[in-house]
Amino acid sequence: CHLIHYLRLSHHLVVINYLIYTFDKLKSVSSEDINITDAVFDGVEVRVFEPPAKGDERLKRSVVYIHGGGWALASARTSLYNNLCRIMAESLNAVVVSVEYRRVPEVCFPEQFHDALRATKHFLQPDVLAEYSVDPSRIAISGDSAGGNLAAAVCQQLSKDERLTIRPKLQALIYPVLQAFDFNTPSYQQNMNMPILPRFVMINYWIDYFNGNYDLAHSLLINNHTALDVGQALSFRGRLNWTSLLPSSFKKSYKPVIQTTGKAEIIEEIPALLDVRAVPLLAENETLQLQPKTYILTCENDVLRDDGVMYAKRLENAGVDVTLDHFEDCFHGCMIFTIWPTDFSAGIQTRNSYIKWLDENL
Repeated sequence: CHLIHYLRLSHHLVVINYLIYTFDKLKSVSSEDINITDAVFDGVEVRVFEPPAKGDERLKRSVVYIHGGGWALASARTSLYNNLCRIMAESLNAVVVSVEYRRVPEVCFPEQFHDALRATKHFLQPDVLAEYSVDPSRIAISGDSAGGNLAAAVCQQLSKDERLTIRPKLQALIYPVLQAFDFNTPSYQQNMNMPILPRFVMINYWIDYFNGNYDLAHSLLINNHTALDVGQALSFRGRLNWTSLLPSSFKKSYKPVIQTTGKAEIIEEIPALLDVRAVPLLAENETLQLQPKTYILTCENDVLRDDGVMYAKRLENAGVDVTLDHFEDCFHGCMIFTIWPTDFSAGIQTRNSYIKWLDENL
């Protein structure tokens, strides 16, 4: 795939997605228990999973789900996410709306954010909720990895929109990617070569998301973009101080990597590195105070572990009710691997814990 990209025959992400869809893409076929339909919400494609009505039940709870894949890979229609959303709809007896946002390289930030926001705001309209028989007081927004990033960013934006009459009751974030400020948190150092999501792959996902230059990867890796002499980053440093936000069991013996002199031109070239719509962990406390009850799932063997743990701590400090669900023996992306031949016990374990929390709180 990278050779094809190098020869300029196509973008490597396009090739990877083509291979995924060739082997995996599903038709919109409903199961016996769940009605699955494709729709368009304010110009954004979505897949809706609706369980049948039970008895005299009038309104159902609902989850807006945003899939992961580095803002570039996978789809609401692939079997892994189709299966997850179907099981959520069945287990929770809930309407699940899976957002099919546009991906890199077709579009870059902030378009993925805008797609997720538009689709969610459309669904939150009273007449749309009534069409799907959804209780407006029992809606969650959720996502995994890059989808967790979009879910957190959308939730922050919704909380500040005074025109909205309906907002999510909960947010549930699965090993979310929440910051590009520090690529040397303890989990980034500990898991830098961990399969599924090594550190250099996550940095490249960020570069692709921001339509940046791969030549910046090394400077980002050593935190040149947030060095002490980079004025644009100074006001954000206190919001992401892992030495105070992480428990000692996560910090271990790792040391902060803070450059004295760096490259301010990186932020000038990619200002989105400090845009809270892309990096929700950097949001101000006033925004965090507005967030709904929150669930965050993290895995020990994951470069993004500390992103989720720090966000949980910042939300807790802001007065938000937070559940941090940490798994010592699990890895990034594990929750969607529940279908043969990748039906891992880690996937079943994390998925069951996530659905159990939603069932008890939504």
